[in-house]
Amino acid sequence: MKEHDQHQRSTAGFSRRQFLKGSGVAVAATAMATAAIEDVAVAESESHLVPAKANAITLNVNGKDYPLQLEPRVTLLHCLRDDLNLTGAKDVEDGSVAGADTVLLDGKAVHAGTIFAVECVGKKIRTVESLRNGAQVDEVIAGFVKHDGLQCGYCTPGFVMATRAALDKKPHATIDEIKHLLGGNICRCGTYRGILQCALEIAQKGDA
Repeated sequence: MKEHDQHQRSTAGFSRRQFLKGSGVAVAATAMATAAIEDVAVAESESHLVPAKANAITLNVNGKDYPLQLEPRVTLLHCLRDDLNLTGAKDVEDGSVAGADTVLLDGKAVHAGTIFAVECVGKKIRTVESLRNGAQVDEVIAGFVKHDGLQCGYCTPGFVMATRAALDKKPHATIDEIKHLLGGNICRCGTYRGILQCALEIAQKGDA
C-alpha cells in the first residue's frame, strides 16, 4: 500500500512538472511568434508610409484669395493665426472657453480649430477682422460695447462671429432662438446677459 502511494505521488509529481514545463515552453514560443509577426506587420506598414508634405492651396478669407503652402494636418485656426496673421480667432484648448475660435464658413459659424484648412478650399471664410473697416465697425461689435458683453475679452471675437451668424440666419430672432444659435460658445466670465441684450436689440431693430 505504501509503495502504491509513493508511486502515485511520483507519477503525479512528474505529470505536474511536465505539464508546467510544457506550458512554459508553449507560452514562450507563442510570445516569440507573436512578436515576430508584429515586427513583420510594422515593417510592412512603415514601408507604405508617405510623409505629409505641404501642398499648394488657395483659401478665400475675408473676400481675398490667399495662395498658401500647407500640410494636410494644419487646422484652419492655425492657418489663420500663423500663416495669415489673423489672430482674432483664439487658440484655446480649455473647454471652458469653447467657441473662442469661431469663424464663418460659407456663412455658418464653425470652430476653426476643429477643421483642416484643406477642407475649406472653395469656401468663403470670414473672421472677426472682416467686421471692421477703419473706424466703421459692425453693429454686433458696437452692441457688445454698448451692453458690456465682454470682460476678459478672450471669448469675445468668437461670440461676435457667432452672433453675426445667428442674426444673418434669423434677422428677427427671438431670445430663445438667439440662445439656441449661440449654444456652441461659452464665456468663462459669464457675460451672457450683455451678449443676449446686444443680439436681441439688433433683432428687434429689424422688426421696427
